[in-house]
Amino acid sequence: MALSYPVSRFLRRRPGVRLGVLLSGPLAWLGLAYLGSLGALFVTAFWRTDTFTGLVVPELTLENFRALVTDSVYRTITLRTVGIAAVVTVVDAVIAFPMAFCMARVVPPAARRVLVIAVLTPLWASYLVKAYAWRAMLSGQGVLHWLLSPFGLDTPGYGLAATVITLSYLWLPYMILPIFAGLERLPGSLVDAAGDLGAKPLRAFRTVILPLTMPAVVAGSIFTFSLSLGDYITVQIVGGTSQMLGNVVYSNIGAANNLPFAATVALVPVVIMIGYLAAARRTGALDNL
Repeated sequence: MALSYPVSRFLRRRPGVRLGVLLSGPLAWLGLAYLGSLGALFVTAFWRTDTFTGLVVPELTLENFRALVTDSVYRTITLRTVGIAAVVTVVDAVIAFPMAFCMARVVPPAARRVLVIAVLTPLWASYLVKAYAWRAMLSGQGVLHWLLSPFGLDTPGYGLAATVITLSYLWLPYMILPIFAGLERLPGSLVDAAGDLGAKPLRAFRTVILPLTMPAVVAGSIFTFSLSLGDYITVQIVGGTSQMLGNVVYSNIGAANNLPFAATVALVPVVIMIGYLAAARRTGALDNL
């Protein structure tokens, strides 16, 4: 229905109000779909499953949280998941920083655009295709075996190392792009001033470039850490017998048919990421997203 003339004139004179009206629909949908689902997840975590009928009983109980905290298996899986996510984040940061620096500061603008497209190209491929490609390469007869066997080495096989390698490859573009954007915004005059004052390249990097681009690194780590924290498909493909929190959620939704406990386990990554985002906000990283 078209707006009446006085209302439309009012909105034209106040662009801020007009923007709020336009965004009210998407924001309402976001609140309903995202915050509403999180609220349902939180409530379900306090319910229980009847062991005889297998039906969900909407009675408030802390039994799911008690089992999650007291059972050493779930503590081990939680620590393993956080450790894998942290290692993937560090590996991606170490690989991404020199690549982003080369893209932003070394190559000419024409080559820079080509490199940005090259970084984005792997994102066009299917997640499963890339994960299974790494499974083939990490197998006993894969490409890595053929490359390493002449040197007396072999592939790591399927396990935690394979999971870290595959996740690091999958999420690397999400680390490169924020760092590239941060380095591109870095004033070249600051680097030149450090050199004029006698700073060697390594010291200029340590005292000028790295501190000023650290918010961009933290911004990239939000993607790599959160995506690794919630992943469960990669560890199923290349993780061997290892499990992560996502696998526990998946198994309790499917085979175990224990939806309340699955909701309880799913809250763990949510709580971890809330704390991580709160810490990242203090560094100014959210401004680089």
